[in-house]
Amino acid sequence: MNRLKTKWLGAALAALCLWAAPGQALAATVVVDAGHGGSDPGAIGVNGLQEKVVNLDISRKVRDLLMERGYDVRMSRDSDIYLSLSERVAYAKAQQADLFVSIHANSYSNPSTRGAMVLYYDDAYPQASYPASEEMRALSSESRELAQRVLDGFLASAGGTNRGLVPSAVYVVRMGNIPSILVETAFLSNAEDAAMLSTDSARNLMAVGIADGIEAYMPAAADGFADIRSHWAREAIIRLKEQGIVDGSPGGRFEPARALTRAEWVTLLGRVFDLGSANSACPAGSGSVSGSVYEDCKPSSAAANGNRTGGISSGTSSAVPRGGSSSKSPAAVQGAADFRDVTAKHWAFSQLDQAVKTGLLEGYPDGTLRPNQTVSRAEVAVLFERLAQLPTAGTDTGPFRDTPAGHWAAPAIAALKKSGLIDGATATSFAPDKSMTRAEAATLLDRYMRSGSR
Repeated sequence: MNRLKTKWLGAALAALCLWAAPGQALAATVVVDAGHGGSDPGAIGVNGLQEKVVNLDISRKVRDLLMERGYDVRMSRDSDIYLSLSERVAYAKAQQADLFVSIHANSYSNPSTRGAMVLYYDDAYPQASYPASEEMRALSSESRELAQRVLDGFLASAGGTNRGLVPSAVYVVRMGNIPSILVETAFLSNAEDAAMLSTDSARNLMAVGIADGIEAYMPAAADGFADIRSHWAREAIIRLKEQGIVDGSPGGRFEPARALTRAEWVTLLGRVFDLGSANSACPAGSGSVSGSVYEDCKPSSAAANGNRTGGISSGTSSAVPRGGSSSKSPAAVQGAADFRDVTAKHWAFSQLDQAVKTGLLEGYPDGTLRPNQTVSRAEVAVLFERLAQLPTAGTDTGPFRDTPAGHWAAPAIAALKKSGLIDGATATSFAPDKSMTRAEAATLLDRYMRSGSR
């Protein structure tokens, strides 16, 4: 009764899946753990039924139901083999899964005891001799909610006596790193329950109830992303997903705390704005964004005619061509491919190319565009304001102490702050050089999409 996925294909592929594939269905991953097995039969029913057989059959039925509903399902065992408790938890961790559900049948010394219960780890009831992992301690409320949903689904489908939720220190629910539960379907020590567990129809109903509970807790797409369930930016991210502006990485995650790259930000901007409007949307003045070369806001005649030939920085004593070294003529630079670190094979090449040609995105004096470099909060503000063409803040001082009026990004930051589109890191600071996270970028875009500024 005692009783997640090596999907990362590199940073470039993760970025591709996250920003360049709107509408792709990304399934939540569930590890279904059939209790006991092999040399460990588990409980033996009053009718001679072995628990390991019941557990595996119900687990397979749950797997099939979940897969039909769009889940990515992993079985800790799909045959009559023995796995230690630590091996089961290690397997779940290796899958980088979203949920862990262990399926068992019960047994008790009193033969009249029957019904279903669900075990989970609750940090409100710690057991000193059986400490839980730090992750499971923090996940107590999530595991409890999963347990309740599954118990409700189970009883609604299979009926029977409700024996409730049981805070437990069994290994598989206290040592993992994702919401985890152990379902005790019925008592093999009770004649009625044992007879029920021996029938395929009853096992089917139990499997349906468990699958229903899992789905009630976390839909197959988990609102699109499995890692934003309790995140402060969840609603904004979901709205953007529904509009096809963002999508997830392998495993159905959004990675809200991960830093945004220049390529990702340009891709997102291209989904919200016409990047061709960049030249007419520059903020007043010029400046350096993370060392990038930014020319003045007046488009060249070539750009105005739809044939951008390059540009030079302003406000510096020596002009540097957009594409790189001073030995290269500005007229030689046509688009993203003229930067030595960008090729047509880059996942965001078309967006980068358009952004360069229209003057939205500038390169560095060493001839690089650095598309995979993280983008700062200040750079995000400047590029966004260039396209949004927001009303100026109309003040001589910036809204934050660390971006005073003389700061190169102050006009853009002030305009976004005045429009209610962006917040500071604190009430008085903006943290302009700090990397912008995916959640922060999503919040900015969502506020703009819902505002009257659009």
